[in-house]
Amino acid sequence: MREKNIIGFWGYPHPELIQEYKKRYPNAQWVDMDIDYGFLNRDILPESYCTIIKNIVNAAFYYKERLIVILAPIGKDKCDSGWFLYELLKDMGFNIISSIFEENTYRSKTEISSSDLPLREKVELITKRIYSDEKIEIKQSQAKFGFWGVPPNDMSILELFPDNTHVYGWTRCVEAKTPADIELEMYVDKDVPTVFYAQSFCSKAQLAKYLADKYNGLYIDIDDKATNSTKAKIEAFLRLR
Repeated sequence: MREKNIIGFWGYPHPELIQEYKKRYPNAQWVDMDIDYGFLNRDILPESYCTIIKNIVNAAFYYKERLIVILAPIGKDKCDSGWFLYELLKDMGFNIISSIFEENTYRSKTEISSSDLPLREKVELITKRIYSDEKIEIKQSQAKFGFWGVPPNDMSILELFPDNTHVYGWTRCVEAKTPADIELEMYVDKDVPTVFYAQSFCSKAQLAKYLADKYNGLYIDIDDKATNSTKAKIEAFLRLR
């Protein structure tokens, strides 16, 4: 049997749970199961379903023999699909622990979201900070554009944006350590041209479309990989605004 040395997670597990498992397993490798690693697609979920949730299933089975535990947010800090998936994976025999992290009493600073780092690096650093204490020097920038939403399945679309693009939406909430903070999730700087992104089949599309209309932004939703047409639409928005 292979060594169990991986702690898998999705969304933003409760910080107390993260700290507990970091102390119990200081040498464990942490794996963000939301990310598309190109693993074999398991025929468990409907074909027309959120790709992020499919990524979690694929990662769970790929790492099954090496998983110490899966930390699974199931409240407003994730989504109903996360709640359902927790029950399915538990029923299939995975060692999985649920948590709900909906406290919004204190927001941490969101300096990464407003930094001069490339947009993809911003988003990757924010999600890594969920479990990592790594520190880097960060300089602030004046926003020219905005990206609202969750980390996309196709991270390459983030490379279309200039470095002075600020991060909004759920990703900014993650940096603030308040993933269920709907007030912050709906906040954008109204004079900053913003792309409002949602993963196809995700309920956050409701917010994305509404906010795009309200702030004269660009609404896009992508299922798996972005098409050339979608990328051209983003590039035209950035160029013309």
